[in-house]
Amino acid sequence: MTAFYVLFLFLPNAAAIEPHLSALQVVIPLLAAPICVVLRDPKLSWLWALIVSWVVFFISLVILGKVLAEGVITYELGGWPPPWGIEYRVDAANAFVLVIVGLIGAITLPYARASVAREIPKARIYLFYLMYLLCLTGLLGITVTGDAFNLFVFLEISSLSSYVMIALGSDRRALTAAFRYLIMGTLGATFYIIGVGMMYMMTGSLNMADLSTLLPAVEETRTVLAAFAFIVVGLGLKMAIFPLHTWLPNAYAYAPSVATVFLASTATKVAIYALLRLVFTVFGGTTLFAVTGVQEVLIILALAAIFAAAFVAVFQNDIKRMLAYSSVSQIGYMVLGIGLATTQGLTGGLVHLFNHAMMKGTAFMAMGAIFYVIGSVQLKDMAGLGRRMPISMAAFLVAGLSLFGTPVTVGFISKWQLAQASLALGWWYIAVGILLASLLAIAYVWRVVEVTYMEPPPEGAPKGEAPVSMLVPMLIMAAATIWFGIDGDTTLSVAQAAAEALMGDQP
Repeated sequence: MTAFYVLFLFLPNAAAIEPHLSALQVVIPLLAAPICVVLRDPKLSWLWALIVSWVVFFISLVILGKVLAEGVITYELGGWPPPWGIEYRVDAANAFVLVIVGLIGAITLPYARASVAREIPKARIYLFYLMYLLCLTGLLGITVTGDAFNLFVFLEISSLSSYVMIALGSDRRALTAAFRYLIMGTLGATFYIIGVGMMYMMTGSLNMADLSTLLPAVEETRTVLAAFAFIVVGLGLKMAIFPLHTWLPNAYAYAPSVATVFLASTATKVAIYALLRLVFTVFGGTTLFAVTGVQEVLIILALAAIFAAAFVAVFQNDIKRMLAYSSVSQIGYMVLGIGLATTQGLTGGLVHLFNHAMMKGTAFMAMGAIFYVIGSVQLKDMAGLGRRMPISMAAFLVAGLSLFGTPVTVGFISKWQLAQASLALGWWYIAVGILLASLLAIAYVWRVVEVTYMEPPPEGAPKGEAPVSMLVPMLIMAAATIWFGIDGDTTLSVAQAAAEALMGDQP
């Protein structure tokens, strides 16, 4: 990753731009989004969003390289020093998440052109790209900011734009799904901001680094205890932790395919990062995580999610909905990493942020390609697709193998790391649970394999692949799912640095 930073230093005016990279990461997509309204033309709007997303991705790689080479980056907005002014603070943890968001944002846009043209009325396409860039802005802002209230602002930017993207789906049920997401998302944001207000009442500060030094002195007050509870529940709603996940299945199932790919690969991951940041940085100097029983609750909810959501996924006939419940199950693995509360456990949870983005992005891209060709993602309509759409089904199969943790896929890396972290604590039963849950993943993936590869296609069924512009990003994601399963050290080393930063094991 440091190679991108070195490469950047050779660019013209790099020395002048370098100090502002953290701010540019957010400012560029924020200012670029309204230009889609000026352009209005679907092709021009797409091209503009594509250029912006790749610029943002490159900046995220440079930032990660700089953090790994030189340490924490701080940026004072408006020249106001913290804690009075808003500070952007980037360490290994949020630099890692920035790369995940930037990568998915960039790889999804080439895929989007044909898919969006098929699923969204032409007159509204520019609105989709407007909301896409705003959502990207919000997710990047949540990740980069070091201010608790500023995080809320970006949380709302990403959420409001997500509601619109989902509502633009061709299925009328998308409106209901977006409304339900809006209600649950608003509740989550309200809980979060109440918690932030309580922290401010007790400390007079909103800066996360400052809060981490002030909260230990008042941690025994009921106000701080309530603030901790409100923040955990609020962000739990945003990250769809079981049983606060009810908004997610319909949102993923009925949204346009591109929105599903992007949100499934980024939105819940960023919410999980926000919870990690608040729990281990802001409240890291307190004993609240251990003494309140939140650690035990998170482990219980994680295991419940891993099993219950996977079990429900087995009985779904809408494959996007099946993958949505699979996402709830996979979020359980990330939450399990938080609950283990060790550097090794957090490393497993963090690397699963990246790995799940790869495999679930691949799976939803495959479903988008299938929907483009046959106009359905119902299991009954997918008979013989293994022969009718071999490339798309091969990509889905790679993602499916990764979901249940097959060696040489990214899913194996995550589950192995979490199992090792559990065994290191003497919790062998959690390691056994991880193994057993993989069997449920095999069950719901096998249902799709059985229908698509073993049943004959119906007479006169459409065949052929989606456009190349959709296949190439999908194959890149599938290749990454295998590549980072073979070369797991790259992502594990960065995830470990991120875990150490959150746990306070490094400056």
